[in-house]
This record gives sequence, structure tokens and C-alpha cells, in this order.
Amino acid sequence: MTSRVPVLLSSSSVFPEPTAAAFELAASLGYDGVEVMVWTDAVSQDAGALRGLAAHYGVPVLSVHAPCLLVTQRVWSPDPWERLRRAAVLAETLGAPTVVVHPPFTWQREYARTFTAGLSRLVTKHPDVRFAVENMYPVRMAGREFVPYQPGWDPTDTGYDSYTLDLSHCAASHTDALRMADAMGANLAHVHLGDGTGEGRDEHLVPGRGNQPCGPLLASLAGRGFTGSVAVEVATRGAKSRAIREADLRASLEFARQHLTSGNPSTPAATRVDA
Repeated sequence: MTSRVPVLLSSSSVFPEPTAAAFELAASLGYDGVEVMVWTDAVSQDAGALRGLAAHYGVPVLSVHAPCLLVTQRVWSPDPWERLRRAAVLAETLGAPTVVVHPPFTWQREYARTFTAGLSRLVTKHPDVRFAVENMYPVRMAGREFVPYQPGWDPTDTGYDSYTLDLSHCAASHTDALRMADAMGANLAHVHLGDGTGEGRDEHLVPGRGNQPCGPLLASLAGRGFTGSVAVEVATRGAKSRAIREADLRASLEFARQHLTSGNPSTPAATRVDA
């Protein structure tokens, strides 16, 4: 019996292959849908092209990741609010209920100052879309640590209407993912499924290949009343062949479905990951 929670393939998981490859692989492997990472690939920015791919492969777009990365600061517009607005329009056009968004960078001072109020305005204008703010992590370099996000990497410290829980980011921040889910509570709208070892960097390993509580977190979703989706977001850029990439994405999907269907109504405690 398959899970009622949709399992999506993030287009970032097929990089360096293009966005179109995510639809091809999602269809062939049996994913329920695609999360489109909007980036410099023109197809990822084009509602018509994405609608055509979804129809051709029979795989819907069920979430849109707004262009919030360092490398996407000029996609659509240098204005972060315009990028979020266009991500919302793209999601609406494709029938995707979720837009994933990162907290502002520290140098985006005006954007950071108005972030909470601006999100509220976007929710009013786009009531069918949830803007799910993602947990991030501090950056560690040469023995030093700094936080490139304002007001911080943990969105639950501020409080938002919707959240994305990223397990690889939990590993990088040495955060207990189950406690993070508890803090997000009923506002947990979306999950990025990827593992990590707590090395202090964002690894996005195939779930089960790190030390994060990926299985317990997925099993706990039913008991949390979760109504969102789970997007597999793993790094396959090091795969030496398409066959190896497919194997990793198949293993990720099987892991997700196995643990989602276990349907454990409890939310077991996890051990904090320390460096």
C-alpha cells in the first residue's frame, strides 16, 4: 500500500542534468511529482515548458523552489520580492501548492527587515500557495563559524505560517530534526529528504547513508497530521553514470515510501548530532 504523502523528485537531485531530466527520471522511477528548483536553466523558469513536460511524462509539479541560492540572485530579477512573486505565479499556474523559500541573506538588509510582513502580503495575494520557509545552517570555514542569514538560520526562532524541514541542513547545523519538526508544529508544510553526517556542511546524502533520523521523521508525519509533500533532495553530481544516478534516486524513493507507510503515530526523540 503506497503512502498518502506525495514523494517528489527535486530537479536539483539530477544536477548537472537539466530540469527536463527530472521529469523523465521521476516518471520512470515512479515518483508522485516534481519539485522544480528555479535556477539558470531557462526551462525551470518557464511555466509553458514545465507544463508541457508535466503533461508529456504524466508527472505533476507539486512544489516550486524559489530562486534563493547565491547562484540564482539574478534569475528573473535582482529584486528578491519580484523573484518570490514570480515563483508564486509559477506555482499557481502549475497547480503547485508550495513555494520553498530561504531566509534572507544578511546583506539583503531591506528584504530581511520586511521579510515577515512581505510574506504575509504574498499569502494574501496568493492564498492557494504556502510559502514554506526552510531551515538553513551556519557556515564553518577555517575553524570559524558565521551565519549568512538574517535574522538567523533557524526560522522557528522568528515564526512563520509555513515551514520546509530539510534534514541535510539539520545535520549541517547539528540540530535534532525531530525537535525541529516539533518546533515547526502544525505549520510544517514540506520536507526535503536528504541525509547527512553532521560534518558541518550540506551533504544531501541518499537517506539512510548518514546518521540523521530520516526514517523516524518520515514515520512520525502521520502522527503530526502532516498534509504536505516530501521532496527527495540528494546530491548526485558525483555519479559516474546515469545508471548510478538512477539507482540512488530509486533507493531514495524506496526509503521514503517504506518509512512513510510505517505510519508510526508517535514522534520518537532523536539524539542530537554533535561535531
